[in-house]
Amino acid sequence: MSNSPFVLIMAGGIGSRFWPASRENLPKQFLDITGEGRTLIQMTFDRFASFVPVENIFVITHENYKAQTLKAIPDFNPDNLITEPSRNNTAASIALGSFKLFKMDPDAVCIVTPADQIIREDNEFQKTILKACDFARSNPCIITLGIKPTRPDTGYGYIEFDHDDESPIRKVKSFKEKPTIDIAKQYLKTGNFAWNAGIFIWRLDQILEEFKIHAPGIYSVLEKGMNYYNTILETEFILSEYPKTEKISVDYAILEKAENVYTMPCEIGWSDIGTWNSLFDISEKDSDHNAVLNKPVYLENTHRSLISSSHSKLIVIKGLEDYIIVDTDDCLMIIPKSDEQEIKALKEKLKDLDLGNYL
Repeated sequence: MSNSPFVLIMAGGIGSRFWPASRENLPKQFLDITGEGRTLIQMTFDRFASFVPVENIFVITHENYKAQTLKAIPDFNPDNLITEPSRNNTAASIALGSFKLFKMDPDAVCIVTPADQIIREDNEFQKTILKACDFARSNPCIITLGIKPTRPDTGYGYIEFDHDDESPIRKVKSFKEKPTIDIAKQYLKTGNFAWNAGIFIWRLDQILEEFKIHAPGIYSVLEKGMNYYNTILETEFILSEYPKTEKISVDYAILEKAENVYTMPCEIGWSDIGTWNSLFDISEKDSDHNAVLNKPVYLENTHRSLISSSHSKLIVIKGLEDYIIVDTDDCLMIIPKSDEQEIKALKEKLKDLDLGNYL
C-alpha cells in the first residue's frame, strides 16, 4: 500500500470571471495575479512539493496550454503532464487522471486540486491534507475540504454538515448552490456550513468505483483505455475517445450522488481567486481601503476599490467608490464591484458584437 499520495492539479479552466486579465489563450492560472513573482499554478505546485514527492505530482490541462504549463513550472516533469483534446468539464478530467494513476498504483490515495487558489497557511494546509489522506486510506469515502466561512459570500457553493458533529471529518448532509445574500447570511449564522473549496481526497479505487456507479457515460468510455494508459498508445486513445465522454462537473456527476461524502472544515487562509472581489479581499489595502496592485496610481476621494494595471503608465482616479478597475494592454474595464458576477455575461455580449479577439 502506498504512503505517498498522488496530486492531480486541474489546470484546464479559462478563468472567465477574471477577464480582462485572464484570457482564453492565457488563463489566470498562468498569471502572477498577486504580484508576488509566481504564477498561481507555480504556487500550487510548490505548496504540494513541500510534502509530496515531485514525481507524484501530475497536472491535467487542455492541450492548448501545454507550453504555458511547462513554462510556468520549471521544476515539473513533462512526463507528468496529462493533456485533454477537448473541454469536457471536471468529471471527465478527474476520471482520466484517476485511470492513469490507478494503473500506476491501484492502492494509492489521490489529492485533486484546482491550479488557481491561494492558501496562506501552508503548515495548517499540509496537516489538514495529510489527516484527510490517512482517513481516506482506511475508509471507503470521498473527502472535500470545507473552508470555514468568514463572511456571507454569494460567489461560492456551500457544504452542509450536521450541526452536532464535533469530529474533524464530518459526513456531508448536502451541497448548496451559490446562495443569495440573505441565505448566505443564514448559513453563516447557523454555523454548520462551509465553503466548497473544490479540493478532494480519495483512494483511486474508490473514486473509480463511484464513476462506475454514478457516471457510466464517462467510466465506460475511459475504462476501455486501461491497456493503453502510461504506454505509447495512450495519446492516440485519448485523442480518439476522450471527446466522447459526458460533459458534466464532478460535483453533479459524483459528489451530489455518492453516499459516503465527508468534509473537513478548516482554516487555511484560502481564497479561490475566482473573482476580482476575492482578490480584493486578500490584497493589502491603503488607508481608504483601496487595493492597488500595480503602480504608479494616484487616487483622490476613491474608496474600497481595486486597481490593477499590467503596465507602467500612470493611472489617475477621482471620486469612485466600490469599483473594479482593470487596465491591460488592449482593454480597460471599469465596473462596480456589486456587478462583478455579470462579467461572464458581458463577455458573451462582446462576442456577439464581433469583439471576440479581446476575450
